[in-house]
Amino acid sequence: MAKITSRTINLESHFEPNLHPLLERIYLARGINQPGELERDLAKLLPFTELMGIATACEVLTQAIIEGQHIMIIGDYDADGATSTTLAVRVLREFGAAEVSYLVPNRFEYGYGLTPEIVAVAAERKPDILLTVDNGIASIAGVAAANALNIKVVVTDHHLAGDELPAAAAIVNPNQPGDSFASKALAGVGVCFYVMLALRRELIAQDYFTQHNLPVPKLAKYLDIVALGTVADVVPLDKNNRILVHQGLHRIRAGHCVPGIKAILTVAKRDITQLTSADLGFAIGPRLNAAGRLDDMSLGIECLLTDDEPTAMRLAQELNDLNVERREIEQGMQQEALKSLADLKLDASAMPYGLCLFDATWHQGVIGILASRIKDKYHRPVIVFADAGGGTIKGSARSVRGVHIRDVLDAIAKRNPDLISKFGGHAMAAGLSFQRADYKTFTTAFDEEVRKHLTAEDLQGEVYTDGELSHNDFNLGMAELLRDAGPWGQAFPEPVFYGEFILHEQRIVGQNHLRLKVQLPEGKKVYTGIKFNIDLKQWPNHRAQKVNLAYKLDINEYNNVRSLQLMVEHIEAL
Repeated sequence: MAKITSRTINLESHFEPNLHPLLERIYLARGINQPGELERDLAKLLPFTELMGIATACEVLTQAIIEGQHIMIIGDYDADGATSTTLAVRVLREFGAAEVSYLVPNRFEYGYGLTPEIVAVAAERKPDILLTVDNGIASIAGVAAANALNIKVVVTDHHLAGDELPAAAAIVNPNQPGDSFASKALAGVGVCFYVMLALRRELIAQDYFTQHNLPVPKLAKYLDIVALGTVADVVPLDKNNRILVHQGLHRIRAGHCVPGIKAILTVAKRDITQLTSADLGFAIGPRLNAAGRLDDMSLGIECLLTDDEPTAMRLAQELNDLNVERREIEQGMQQEALKSLADLKLDASAMPYGLCLFDATWHQGVIGILASRIKDKYHRPVIVFADAGGGTIKGSARSVRGVHIRDVLDAIAKRNPDLISKFGGHAMAAGLSFQRADYKTFTTAFDEEVRKHLTAEDLQGEVYTDGELSHNDFNLGMAELLRDAGPWGQAFPEPVFYGEFILHEQRIVGQNHLRLKVQLPEGKKVYTGIKFNIDLKQWPNHRAQKVNLAYKLDINEYNNVRSLQLMVEHIEAL
């Protein structure tokens, strides 16, 4: 059973007195106590001049544009990579670059990043510049291969750097050693956006747009793409990222977005005028990612690149079909994984702190989602592996609070220099590969390293809440106030509340979702609640007459009627 914990407040408030007390409490619990930290105007973005290497990158790209060189974007096969690639292609073409193309490695053939093999494929199309987006910081061999062919490389990335940096013509990455840029949380698409801002200024300084009779592009119109990639990559929504996401959401709600985003939202049955950051993460992101997981991310990129609405709708439907297929594959893998764990008959104390799962039949493109599902169930870091051919296996890792998963892999690699072939990632997600014969050695090393960071109590799982609401707060106005107080996301979580309710009705809808009718003990009104992916072994529980719920206030709109709805995060029978 998960432990319910109220978020602690250790700050003194410096907000204006007219701020709603509930919002004040919520912000303070997220470490914010100054009104300036809530500013969402574009003018409050951190200046691009603070990014190390950005001036050099702009010099290289400016020369390429002026001389009519071929710039090839090397992307990644996830939503951040797709949006980064789309952004770079769209902006460079609007800047008047003579030839802009892109190449995204197929995860099943080449794996991640600018590898020597991808450089060889790229070289066939004779690029002058390779511009990496959302990758490249670990591409030592790939950059060397490009240099050997006299192809310049400009790296834009946000992943953590290793001990060695590639010998690129320029590197822009807020997480490279020595970079003083205040926001280390930029997604790949955010880094790319900053580079394009700086490049525009450099082109203006050289009077490029006037000489070529081109209007100076307004890059704010691309914030729909930036917001999507930022949320989909689950990077922390610090102040800088909140500005990017807020501005992007504002544009999308007003209909000022690329046809591909509109089309995916239509296919996903989302109201564009009521869009939230959660819709970017749970409606658009998975459909984009499905292309990279099962097929070719070029499908997702082309959906975002096209300006033709019928084409966008056709591609969005293809993405949706792939996502349905992805869900079916994932569900089958999840059932197999849970069964294999159940067959071990391990109690919580005997289960590894760092859990590894491998099946030679599992799909490489879906192991990350499976790792996330198992992590959520067992409250510990999980790595799921699939066969990668040639005697190697590939793993996707997901972590929990308190365990920086990329640092864990780094520690294992340093103690076992010949164990891991390659790895990389973030605090909460990472990827790696090694020889299949070394699987048992790695699982032991992984569990040992994770145990240094977690206690048995940490493995119980916690649900963090913002306390209880009074019955006066259960209204559409409060739900709207909370929705608009974001954007909410990673490291700036949407408010979750906790309380006791009288249970009037419970039934399963869909395959495994629990719909509830509940009432506050001191109130008269009955509210609808929904708990997705309920454990069918525990619910419905017809003996339960009262429940404790951790929930979010939400607005349900059906047949033009809006009503309050509770999105249930956790349920306990009383």
